[in-house]
Amino acid sequence: MNQEPINKETREFQAETKQLLDLMIHSIYTNREIFLRELISNASDAIDKIRFESLTNQDLLEGDSDYEILINPDEATNTLTISDNGIGMTYDEVIENIGTIAKSGTKSFLEKLKEKETSTDKELIGQFGVGFYSAFMVSEKVTIITRAPGQAKGVKWQSGGDGTYTIEEIDKEKRGTTIIITLNEEFRSAERSSENFLNRHTIEDLIKKYSDYIRYPIKMSFIKEEKQRDDEGKIIEDSPVTQTVEVRTLNSMTPLWTRSKNEITAEEYNLFYKNLFHDWEEPLELIHSKAEGTVEYTSLLFIPSRAPYDFYSQKSTSGIRLYSKQIFIMDNCQDLLPEYLRFVRGLVDSPDFSLNISRELLQHSKQLKLIGKNLEKSVLKTLENILKKDRAKYEKFWKEFGRAIKIGAYTDFQSRDKLKDLLLFSSSHATEGLTTLEDYTTRMPENQKVIYYATGKDRASVERLPQMELLQEKGIEVLYLFDQVDEFTIDALQEYKEKNFQSISRGDLNLDDIDSPEAKKNTEAILKENETLITAIKEQLKGKIADVKISNRLKSSAVCLVSDDNGISLSMEQILSEMNNTMYKANRILEINPNHDVFTALKNLHETQPASESFKDYCDLLYVQALLIEGLLPEDPISFANKVASLMASKGK
Repeated sequence: MNQEPINKETREFQAETKQLLDLMIHSIYTNREIFLRELISNASDAIDKIRFESLTNQDLLEGDSDYEILINPDEATNTLTISDNGIGMTYDEVIENIGTIAKSGTKSFLEKLKEKETSTDKELIGQFGVGFYSAFMVSEKVTIITRAPGQAKGVKWQSGGDGTYTIEEIDKEKRGTTIIITLNEEFRSAERSSENFLNRHTIEDLIKKYSDYIRYPIKMSFIKEEKQRDDEGKIIEDSPVTQTVEVRTLNSMTPLWTRSKNEITAEEYNLFYKNLFHDWEEPLELIHSKAEGTVEYTSLLFIPSRAPYDFYSQKSTSGIRLYSKQIFIMDNCQDLLPEYLRFVRGLVDSPDFSLNISRELLQHSKQLKLIGKNLEKSVLKTLENILKKDRAKYEKFWKEFGRAIKIGAYTDFQSRDKLKDLLLFSSSHATEGLTTLEDYTTRMPENQKVIYYATGKDRASVERLPQMELLQEKGIEVLYLFDQVDEFTIDALQEYKEKNFQSISRGDLNLDDIDSPEAKKNTEAILKENETLITAIKEQLKGKIADVKISNRLKSSAVCLVSDDNGISLSMEQILSEMNNTMYKANRILEINPNHDVFTALKNLHETQPASESFKDYCDLLYVQALLIEGLLPEDPISFANKVASLMASKGK
């Protein structure tokens, strides 16, 4: 609690915030009515928070538990006021949450605005949580008056969106937040009734449209004019008109999930989702179910169409809302669904939940675990159905949330069997769209022993790999792994339908014709014939490679690097290195194509000048070439450049 009042001070917004406000003020958005919906949703969230906090500390209510949101348009002052008796904010919280907006993802938001031709206004507002600042689209000034429970003073914040704001301590009797919007002339003009935000009927329509399912009453006063009535209730025509103030509740407040599914339209579901979760895109899919018996609950779950901008960051928080008999008790319950389904939004309402349940108690709740298992089954079954019936829709989901599923298959041992049929990969046999493991095995020839995969940054780089040459020639399908987590997932699965996974850059290829006794005999003969050469190359590259082999997988390329079956792959070594984990190294094997001109040149040089610097340079250059093909940098780039220059100079003589 502040001991002394803080005098009014003027502060500057951060640079990115100035850019954001400038865009807001200059109407970058066409759907400007959204500001009201955003401010009402924020007010509802603030009440949710005080309601939850008061479960363990009744003193926070300060004797005021009649939650409500008040709207007051005032034509005399050209202001629209939205008030709530929610949690409120302290002086520091106002600066942190409003003054700097670092938590709102402003930088990412601004970057996305540059791609506006591929995004809609609504998508950006919902995706980046910058809803409060939409108030500046319709205002010439925004004022916030707020007080957190237990604070002796309130806080007044004010800005005209000009790059600065003022903040000071003031007296405020009740907790909560009041936002006063001084409207621009454009939005208080009677000629534009649909955007006249001082018109009570316009406001009423917008609240019905966007905020009808807000759980707390949204109230606004109306002036009621009527003439006197006689004893029979009939209007006395000559009587004077009297005015009375009538306070109306503008929203129905009927929890959508309590109604029968047959009575709810798709539009109602979509509006409810957008309102509750501050998203401006319709959900990709929804699951509405009611369970009775051992455990009783109603659940309404949504699979979003788009991942939040910070979904894969460590700071991202998500979870399911918990209700008991339609009373909100907890937000972001992360113990209900497994981590790999954390993209699911929604709520669970059970009469058996305690109103003062804590997150510690949740971890030991058998009831919650049973509900969680049921919800997990429902979500996975829904995803399976989408995959089977609407592949395009599933691939849209996969683009946004597939990485979460792959991480689940990698990290959650018990869930691998549940998730393996939901995985999608790029493939050499699917130039458009993605393929499942089921698709791959269905296309496999009967004599194919393993499922082949290759890693790389994109399709073009993978298809240029020397290790692909033989498989391409034989028309054998290869899965392409572009995401860093892909290979970890494949390694965790180990096999699918009794077919092991085989990296094209790891161990032997397990092809009958190259592993046949005749082929092996031929490779052994070449190796024996060039044994001294192979030994000399190994010696020159000692400490850099584990072995040198005659390759049976190369067709036109001179050389490639592979790793053995016992250690990690080269690509996994790169990933771990980027994560500052240098403990694990791949056992590098240099494979040389005995039918390539470079091999012949190396062989001739070894026969005539085995101890020459030229032979050593050739060995080093061959190794660095293999590194570069794999996307790895040479240990000594300067030495490599000098050797290339020297070789070029010698050839020019």
